[in-house]
Amino acid sequence: MSSERQPHKWISEPFTPHLRTLYAVKEIVKSIRTKYQKVEIVNTYLYGKCLFLDDKIQSSELDEFIYHESLTHPPMFTHPHPRSVLIVGGGEGATLREVLKHNLVDKVDMVDIDEELVKICEEYLPDFSKGAFNDPRVLLKFEDARKFLEKNRGRYDCIIIDLPEPLKGGPCYLLYTKEFYSLVYSNLADDGTVSVQSGTTHLNLTDLIASVSKTLSLIFPIVRVYQSFISSFQQPWGFCIGSKKVDPLNLSPPEIEHKIEERNVGKLKFYSGRCHQGLFSLPVYLKEALKKGRVIEDKQPLYWEI
Repeated sequence: MSSERQPHKWISEPFTPHLRTLYAVKEIVKSIRTKYQKVEIVNTYLYGKCLFLDDKIQSSELDEFIYHESLTHPPMFTHPHPRSVLIVGGGEGATLREVLKHNLVDKVDMVDIDEELVKICEEYLPDFSKGAFNDPRVLLKFEDARKFLEKNRGRYDCIIIDLPEPLKGGPCYLLYTKEFYSLVYSNLADDGTVSVQSGTTHLNLTDLIASVSKTLSLIFPIVRVYQSFISSFQQPWGFCIGSKKVDPLNLSPPEIEHKIEERNVGKLKFYSGRCHQGLFSLPVYLKEALKKGRVIEDKQPLYWEI
């Protein structure tokens, strides 16, 4: 039997204290510890090149488009004319790539605390960003997103928060709190929208998304939860939208298809008008679970335990 069928190297992702996922590895492309986190780029048999941060998978070459289209396009199309966008995190550049597909966009600020991570992704995962870092509309800022929002004087039409889970001791657990989301709200225009990567919607692992939804609901008049299945994560994955005025549930499939054409977004591989409706069609168990979330605060943060 060939070595292709019997891979002898594996990478283990500790998802929770009770769940691990194994990925068969062809090659460790890059492994380094930056000032903020452990970074690994791994070439796997099933998913191609994958980015792991602190041993947790973030993106895979095979299906990153599902995650990034899900995170980016619902808030972008919910907003009637997104011209100014802020991305928080998103080191691979794939969220940036999707934002730039909208021809209405004049300006994108991308704030990531880990400059070394962004440079590694640009070098070793170029197909994820597809040159987006060099677009003249983009301004990269390598600093703490919270400090950036505290001093920022502009207002954005759309803010997209693409961060890892809030690990204890990690770089972003204070970017999941009521205080941070209040800063996000004040940095949005009057009709602004925000989307937040909110963790798994696995049957018994809904604490994070339920609490993100609950916390956002204290700040935004409209909050909606949606989900996609991300094969490389082995999980259904959740997202939240906060909106000041427009409800994403009110967008019809024809309206979205018209906007896709009008904004010259091009051919998408996952998101569509019909898909938009499906993303927000939540199962009963998840609707019930969302009622059990708690408010996340600076003085009482939520940590994802692995």
